[in-house]
Amino acid sequence: MGEVSKNAAVSTFAEVDDTHRIVPAIEFQDVLLAFDDRVVLNRLSFKVMKGETKIILGGSGGGKSTIIKLVLGLLKPDEGRILVDGEDITDFNERQMMTVRKKIGMVFQEGALFDSLSVYDNVAYRLHEQGLPEDDVEPEVRRMLRFVNLEDAIDKMPSELSGGMRRRVGIARALIGDPKIVLFDEPTAGLDPPTARTICELAMKLRDLEDVSSIFVTHEMNNLDYLCSEYAVVNEEGQVVFEVEGERLCLTNSKVMMMRDGNVIFSGTDERIRKAEDPYIKKFLRGH
Repeated sequence: MGEVSKNAAVSTFAEVDDTHRIVPAIEFQDVLLAFDDRVVLNRLSFKVMKGETKIILGGSGGGKSTIIKLVLGLLKPDEGRILVDGEDITDFNERQMMTVRKKIGMVFQEGALFDSLSVYDNVAYRLHEQGLPEDDVEPEVRRMLRFVNLEDAIDKMPSELSGGMRRRVGIARALIGDPKIVLFDEPTAGLDPPTARTICELAMKLRDLEDVSSIFVTHEMNNLDYLCSEYAVVNEEGQVVFEVEGERLCLTNSKVMMMRDGNVIFSGTDERIRKAEDPYIKKFLRGH
């Protein structure tokens, strides 16, 4: 990603000091979506601010992944408006959406790699499509693979990688072009806890060091623990380290939204959701 500065993490927590930070990266305004008579999103309104991670929790069928499809323009709402970087994309056609999608990195559940392409060609895919010369492509691909700690796998095929490595290659591919918005759709599903933690650390690095805005759809509580209680900083040796909230006086720039049957039943900090009295939320937090 971009040059990591020691002040980047600090700026994430700084007060709003310029006007572009006031405009949400993503905003849903009273969005209604139904398939036949089943309401999937019931007049949903929320904002993801610049540099913020919005963790969307909920069981399957609650509307979590539908939100990502709407941001990408793969679905259109029946009513309401959707804005990306302050631009109303609700009525955009496919050609207009292509421009919007260039700003967005997308991380799918299974990594969604092309099995017939090497790691290098998977990560370079978007740049090759744009016809960039190889002299420009290679340093960018290496930079992204370094970000996910997989530069030594550059010549491997997806079949030679573990599930966690495939997921990390998928993240590297999503980050080509330095998108300022990244959408994670169940990125840790099916991974063992240490590998899931690695994926969450990458999301924290994006949030705290690159000022990336993201939606992180998940039903796994471990992710909430990592993303809301730790933050990434660069130490004196120039290495990225993760500090626990409270060691320094600041809050991680992550908010939680919980969905049930197309409705938001909670929106706020992880501290508040842990104290919620709602029986459904309590059961969910205990691991269903």
